[in-house]
Amino acid sequence: MKIKLFFFIIFLSLNSYSQELLSGKISFLNKENKIVFLEGASVYWKDSSIGVISDKNGNYSIPFSENSNILVVKMLGFKEYSLTINNVKTYDFKLIEESNELNEVIVSKRKNTIQKSYFKTQNIVNVSSDELLKAACCNVSESFETNPSIDVSYSNAITGVKQVRMLGLESPYLLITEENIPMVRGASQVYGLSFIPGPWVESMQITKGTGSVVNGFESISGQINIELKKPVNEAPVFINVFRSEMGRNEFNFHLNKKLNPKLNTIFFVHADNNTSIHDNNSDGFLDHPTFKGFNFFNRYQYTDLEKGIVSFLGFRYMKNDKKAGEDVANLKLKRMAWVSEIKTDRFDSNFKLGYVNPRIPYRSTGFQMAYSAHNQKSFFGLRDYNIKQNSFYSSFLYNSIIGNTMNKIKTGLNFYYDDFEEIVDQTKTNYNRIDKSIGGFFEYSYDNLDDVSLVAGLRYDIHNNLGSFLTPRMHVRYQPFEKSVLRFSIGSGRKSSNIFSENQEIFSTGREIKIKNENGNFYGLTPEKALNYGLSFRQGFNLNNQDGDITIDYYVTDFENQIVVDWEKQGQLSFYNLEGKSYAKSFQIELDYSISNNINFKSAFKNYNVKKQYNSGFKQNPLTPKNRFFINIDFFSTPKNNGSQWKFDFTYNRIGKQRLPIHSDQSLFNGWSPSYTLLNSQLTRVFSENFEIYFGGENIGSYTQENPILSSENPFGMNFDSTLVYAPIIAPMLYLGIRLKL
Repeated sequence: MKIKLFFFIIFLSLNSYSQELLSGKISFLNKENKIVFLEGASVYWKDSSIGVISDKNGNYSIPFSENSNILVVKMLGFKEYSLTINNVKTYDFKLIEESNELNEVIVSKRKNTIQKSYFKTQNIVNVSSDELLKAACCNVSESFETNPSIDVSYSNAITGVKQVRMLGLESPYLLITEENIPMVRGASQVYGLSFIPGPWVESMQITKGTGSVVNGFESISGQINIELKKPVNEAPVFINVFRSEMGRNEFNFHLNKKLNPKLNTIFFVHADNNTSIHDNNSDGFLDHPTFKGFNFFNRYQYTDLEKGIVSFLGFRYMKNDKKAGEDVANLKLKRMAWVSEIKTDRFDSNFKLGYVNPRIPYRSTGFQMAYSAHNQKSFFGLRDYNIKQNSFYSSFLYNSIIGNTMNKIKTGLNFYYDDFEEIVDQTKTNYNRIDKSIGGFFEYSYDNLDDVSLVAGLRYDIHNNLGSFLTPRMHVRYQPFEKSVLRFSIGSGRKSSNIFSENQEIFSTGREIKIKNENGNFYGLTPEKALNYGLSFRQGFNLNNQDGDITIDYYVTDFENQIVVDWEKQGQLSFYNLEGKSYAKSFQIELDYSISNNINFKSAFKNYNVKKQYNSGFKQNPLTPKNRFFINIDFFSTPKNNGSQWKFDFTYNRIGKQRLPIHSDQSLFNGWSPSYTLLNSQLTRVFSENFEIYFGGENIGSYTQENPILSSENPFGMNFDSTLVYAPIIAPMLYLGIRLKL
């Protein structure tokens, strides 16, 4: 029966899907004051490769772009027209001849750097590259400090790596993609986001709750999709130089070249290093690792609008070497020093091809494939951890409509192949395996922007270690009245666990590592299953002629067979499958308001109830704040004629108490960490559209955790533990940077 269903889904892939369209007419008034329709006018989305030409009757029909809502209309002899398109499906343009131009009065208001739509069915937050500039440079893992949807924390006091969470759950329960290609997973789960330089990113889309069936079965709590900069949109040369007070140096260089009218290429170069030694808390361990890294990416874009073809080809190589542990240079040791080194080499290549029928723009096909080779060699004190992962991914997607553009379908196939080689701990135990799967999916969308829209999808996967299974998902949007929207989502997910690569902080302890083997296919454990469902309500308003909105989210994730990481027994860490209940309940209320044309205000309160059944009882997840409070104020002066202006950003984070494992020797806090405040700020001076200087600081309130490493004086003992990190270790971190476009 399952096999028949699988081939039925494949058969459905021969049907079609569509993109939502904007259509209308292009005309002008001649000297006799008569309407004349224009043939041959160019219509395209700004900073995108999506464009069409009007026909002899002045008609145009263009698919919406996910990365731009500014539509440009151009024709020789007429004034160029650009318009921000929101919440409409038809729009007629009346162009003005060049000779009829009048002096312009321009009223400007900056587009919000974080955008939410009233009309998309899924609960998606769009983050622009301008929002990323508010962070302290330098990689994607550091880019969420000003975003209330994502929580950021340190995973341990040795490596200094930051981890992201959403809906109260760690990043392995997120699907992290790069232009909808699964990217940060398996061997790269912990450090992968830190390997993507922030200046390479064009935008990000954050989806709360279960994702689309198109992108696979692993999305449980949400998805982060990262869009990289495209060759056709970038300046010929871009330079970014960054230096922090702690000795961190970053350099980014982009070179964009047009090879012919249809082919562009861009070279990205990123280099970073930090050789400075700091031990401000005098525990004998470095407060941050020393490191050096290099990242190179060459990307090609081919665009033929007449034939409806857009394709990308990219090659990337990354090398990173990180050293941490005891401050050997300044510590008088009477024994062997506890040191750590993590060396990572990674190669990626990908190819994407998209085709939109110029005559039938609502019908399109897409194909993409990617290969990656990830190699990490590392040791933590006496413990070794080496992992290699060779991965191949391919996807085929077909889009069309049923009858009209309100009824759309999307169907296709995915193929995954992952080859893992792992060597763990002093025993040099090998954990090698191959994961491979093929899946077919079908998704139906009903878009009625007036009141109700629906996305319902089903995928069927055949996996060599997970078996054969169905993944249903559904999203519903209801708009009861203007500037009001209610969303509901529900869907299941599966996860092929990588317990060591996803929890590498365990090697920075003296704990004995145990696995309760149940003869499963993943380290003797059975795969994880989860059901995610939730509600979101957004209400817009206008106060003092300024727009704002209030958003309330509530999501629940229920687990089955979850792999429990148990820190509750002194000197021991255990992995075992859940026996009992496990859930993550997330509540968030958020306020966005433009105080004036030059000041934006965001605030959010979040409450997490994340509990699971441990061998020692039903408990709150350790090191997960119960409450968070967030404020961000964004100020920018009105740009002058040459583009010069001031920008100022301030972020306040109040992190609530967190449960500490019972053995943690933190009796001073009665088993819970204290609440604390984090303050970040940045000031930018824009001298022109091509040159700016920025200065900022992280944790400028200087709150730090005392004694983040337990038993630091005896790092080879069973009580040594660097993972009980609930607050920053370094304060403050000041930085200075320069951005230049040529």
